[in-house]
Amino acid sequence: MSNSNERNATDRKFAGLIHRLEPVLERVDRLLTQWVGGPVGPELFESRHAFRWRTGRGVGRLEPIDEIAKFDLDDLIGIDRALEALDRNTRQLLAGLPFNDVLLHGERGTGKSSAVRGLLSRYADDGLRVVEVDRNDLAELPQLLVRLREGTATVPDRYSFLVFCDDLSFGDAELGFRELKAALEGGIEARPSRVCVIATSNRRHLLPETMAENRQARLDETGQLHLGEVLEEKLALADRFGLVLGFYACDQPTYLEIVDHWLLDAGLDSLDELAREAALRFALERGGRSGRIARQFANEWIGRTRLGESLRSAR
Repeated sequence: MSNSNERNATDRKFAGLIHRLEPVLERVDRLLTQWVGGPVGPELFESRHAFRWRTGRGVGRLEPIDEIAKFDLDDLIGIDRALEALDRNTRQLLAGLPFNDVLLHGERGTGKSSAVRGLLSRYADDGLRVVEVDRNDLAELPQLLVRLREGTATVPDRYSFLVFCDDLSFGDAELGFRELKAALEGGIEARPSRVCVIATSNRRHLLPETMAENRQARLDETGQLHLGEVLEEKLALADRFGLVLGFYACDQPTYLEIVDHWLLDAGLDSLDELAREAALRFALERGGRSGRIARQFANEWIGRTRLGESLRSAR
């Protein structure tokens, strides 16, 4: 009887200890989730279409994005050839066919980032997912590839991923340069088969090139060009992207076509002479013509028109 009482007393003490530890364990669980992220598996990729890759203290985690800034690829005007190639490469990825990593380069505001958002809007229902990686977190890119492989191990053909790094460029000694090179091509560890790296940059070669580096280039006795070692190292990264697409500033007719597109999309009349002059003046004041500047003018014109309509109806 005494042994039974002792066991009951011990059980009560143990139960009391567990009860007191439960809040502590919950806090620890929340901290671990914030630090290393929650479990990664098909359920996560089914419920979310876009993610951020964040690292801290050398540990990476996938953060789901709840509200996605959607974009329709048909709203991009004047870059049809680039969009056609980008769309075809994405369809190859989704079909499990060979594809290329992608570098979208060119002037700011020409639709590079919007094109990636447009791909997600068009193909999310087909299993496309986007993981946004800040260039400061590229050093932990191998961790991300491991997480994606583990998270899709049970459904290897269900999801395809665009590992997206926006506005990518490197200084002379930034972290992530060699990790990205290895992830693109040349690393020992195999990359998951349905993971495509896509980057946007204002620089074609991603790194600054100096006159001193260009002076290292030389012609040999046979007339072949040999670049300097530093320049070769810099060009090696851009060369690993198999699909390189240029996005450039638009001419005046294309700029006005984009403005007209957004005015009609908002339910306004087509571009008249007054709006045309205002659009050209707006571009001149901004120092250039691009899809972004056209959209900014359209926003101003639509807002001004709607505000005027509201004021008139209030009177």
